[in-house]
Amino acid sequence: MQKIRLLLLLVVVQTCIVTPAFAHHVLGRPSYSLNEDSNTPPSMQVETQIGKFFVTYMVFPAFPRANEPGRVNLYASRIDNGKPFDGQITFSVRDDSWFSSDEEILGTQPIDDGVFRQGFQFNNDGEYIITARFEADGEPYAIDFPLTIGDASSSTPITVSVIIIVLFLASINIIKRKQLLRAKIRAGQEDKHA
Repeated sequence: MQKIRLLLLLVVVQTCIVTPAFAHHVLGRPSYSLNEDSNTPPSMQVETQIGKFFVTYMVFPAFPRANEPGRVNLYASRIDNGKPFDGQITFSVRDDSWFSSDEEILGTQPIDDGVFRQGFQFNNDGEYIITARFEADGEPYAIDFPLTIGDASSSTPITVSVIIIVLFLASINIIKRKQLLRAKIRAGQEDKHA
């Protein structure tokens, strides 16, 4: 019975430790030759409504990496008449962590053929939040969106949590077995002395 439990525990732990699969090709081309100007799908495309505007943003290249250039394209048009926003948009970035308040301005971009284009280049892999800010009709607008640079595995926190839970349950199981064994030994000694 103990061997079955150990085998089951081993299977659960091995299932939780999943290695990520890396995509090497996009549209049949090696991803190492792609850059922010390639005609490949974006790594992220989101459409949202904020106030009086319909906003679409895209991140290029498909797999942004540290020390390589990338680009954010943002389209903003009015909901009521479909006209593009014709002001300027300021882009900034910060680490995607609970305790990070440092924000760095990437730049302020004018509209270029209906698109606001902001380039970026990060020195380190990680999770970031890009914020696009603009003002229209006296109202401020801000749009936050996540950006993953490099190989930042999102399964790591889940894997660590599952491993901690499994180890906790295994520890409780061992403690209870020892208590049961001690109780049996005491009962056997009391029967012997009686």
